[in-house]
Amino acid sequence: METLNIEIVNPKAKMLLLNLAEMNLINIKSDTSLSEALSKLRKKEAEILANNYIAEKVVGPASLEDCHHIAIATINKVDILVSWNFKHIVNLSRIRGYNSVDMRMGYIVLEIRNPKELIEYGNN
Repeated sequence: METLNIEIVNPKAKMLLLNLAEMNLINIKSDTSLSEALSKLRKKEAEILANNYIAEKVVGPASLEDCHHIAIATINKVDILVSWNFKHIVNLSRIRGYNSVDMRMGYIVLEIRNPKELIEYGNN
């Protein structure tokens, strides 16, 4: 097996990436940079989280792309996800479902709103 040939300040991070590569959870070549390796790891993490939304029946399999958007926002700890998609995203039962999965997997609660909720009107 090829070793990961990157400079990492934190040796635990290097060991984690090497272990993930050895378990074939992420595909890392010896010339992969740290940012590329972390990007692959984030993509895999988002894929797992999105699939958990589907497995927990928050939405159906046809909404996998929406689940990826939510997973990426969750993993990156965005302050607010804003969407016009009321059927699959900005929907109270769906929001509760996404956040239930997130909390069980150790993520933060994601604030999901529609754009109208963020508009500030003058004092008129």
